[in-house]
Amino acid sequence: MAKTEDISFGYLLNDVTLLFRKHFDRRAVKFGLTRAQWRATKVLYHREGLRQTELAEYLEMEPIAVGRVIDRLQSAGFVERRPDPKDRRAWRLYTTDQARDVVADMEEIARGLRRDATQGISPDEMEQCLGVLTHIKDNLQRLEQQPAAENTD
Repeated sequence: MAKTEDISFGYLLNDVTLLFRKHFDRRAVKFGLTRAQWRATKVLYHREGLRQTELAEYLEMEPIAVGRVIDRLQSAGFVERRPDPKDRRAWRLYTTDQARDVVADMEEIARGLRRDATQGISPDEMEQCLGVLTHIKDNLQRLEQQPAAENTD
């Protein structure tokens, strides 16, 4: 029997991610949002009032890159910047009614894609898969907390 470390799965995970993104982008093209713009809109929808630096942390992007995404979203009418009442140098980010309308449509697209991607997979199998992936993610995140010398074998 093979050891778990001898079973290669990284390329498969990457392929699944790329295919999911490709099919999502195809379905969402009618909204005119890039994936980065959609992700930023969705985070702000669920966490209204974030600062740009906080949004960058959630998106795991550089603040300057997030600033460009927000500029485009603001120009398109999806996001507005409001002054931070506690810091007059900072801005808080909020979604507009237009963005809130699109979020519901985008979540329906994601739900449909998940339905298509999981055809023939039972809810129990999906829960088990998610449990294993979460465990792998936790293991990898734990490596981030260790000094570099401890991460090598």
